[in-house]
Amino acid sequence: MSDLFADAVRRLELIAGRLDIHEEVVERLRRPMSVLEVSVPLRRDDGSLIVLEGFRVRHNDLRGPTKGGIRFHPSVTASEVKALALWMTLKCATVGVPFGGAKGGVAVDPRGLSNLELERLSRSYLAQIADHIGPEIDIPAPDMYTNARIMGWMADEYRKITRRHEPGVVTGKPIQLGGSLGRDDATGRGAYQCIRVLAEREGWRPDEVRVAVQGFGNGGQHVAALLAADGYRVVAVSDSRGGIHREEGFDVPSLIRTKNETSELQAVYCEGSVCDLVDADRISNEDLLQLDVELLIPAALESQIHGGNAASIRASTIVEVANGPVTSLADPILEASGIRVVPDILANAGGVTVSYFEWAQNRSGQSWTLDEVHRRLDETMRTAATAVFDRAEESGMTFRDAAYARAIESLAEAIAASGTSDYFRG
Repeated sequence: MSDLFADAVRRLELIAGRLDIHEEVVERLRRPMSVLEVSVPLRRDDGSLIVLEGFRVRHNDLRGPTKGGIRFHPSVTASEVKALALWMTLKCATVGVPFGGAKGGVAVDPRGLSNLELERLSRSYLAQIADHIGPEIDIPAPDMYTNARIMGWMADEYRKITRRHEPGVVTGKPIQLGGSLGRDDATGRGAYQCIRVLAEREGWRPDEVRVAVQGFGNGGQHVAALLAADGYRVVAVSDSRGGIHREEGFDVPSLIRTKNETSELQAVYCEGSVCDLVDADRISNEDLLQLDVELLIPAALESQIHGGNAASIRASTIVEVANGPVTSLADPILEASGIRVVPDILANAGGVTVSYFEWAQNRSGQSWTLDEVHRRLDETMRTAATAVFDRAEESGMTFRDAAYARAIESLAEAIAASGTSDYFRG
């Protein structure tokens, strides 16, 4: 989809049109409240200067300060960032986190930067948006190709600019700089809890469920590890360079260890420090999406399943760990094929939930234990998943429609509380 934001709005309008809500709700949600485009100067190690394009979008703050990640990726555009901010607004409303949605990014390939260049880029971008963020205004967090260290640099740059120590200005920071325990695996753990709720309702036997994971970064690794520990058979994984498939399944901890140590995705089994290769087929990302599995987890980029390939999907259930991996044109095709989709605004909400926990700890001067963070996250995700699945079952909605309905109705209540045309007309 060339215009990701247009596709996101199209889906919003379609689902909202089936609900009994005031017309002003969609009118308020179809446009972001602000779109900031900035030039980000970066001094390279060789002394040369490049100027990159950056964005920060605040979509809606009716339910609280806006919240959303910052990504460093060559594909970053204004349309993409606006769509991600819209989805974040819906995501927070779905799980009951008192934030609105925001998103930011810089159009750059960070893999071509040295560590010093990456730090300069992080501080330069933060300096360009510093007047528009704050712990009670807009709170950035990590996203694609950004991490805790980068968030630490940004928090430090904000401190230098404002002359104030404000750890709550960003989340996803290193623990030593005010970060929260449990933030590293929050997205994967949140998706895992959604799958657990669905499995309990459906009576799944984990050893009979084959899993394919597209995207073996933070979210994909953690959800794969948690599922494998429960006995699910992870038969395929992939990264940006392609994937591997083995019908017998993989030893997921070995895959994760090798990927993180070598940046290579290899079919291995490790005992102690010794890792041996195992037989596996090399496949493309497109091949992985079309595997005959029970559970498909797209955890990479947007628009991976679209009108052109949706009819080829054979998984029984899709769980969207990535943001927007299924386009609006693919939705009716998947539904007609009987394929259920646990949508991103529910499945990957674990990240923003623990970001909220981090922000709350920073604001109150507290530090929660890992068990406390996990307990609160699990309770939040299981409550939201149960509500969405119950509504889908009772109304005949798809999971996506049920999640959007829950989010839109929550936002509608906030909009009605500030007055609609019905109120002002008496």
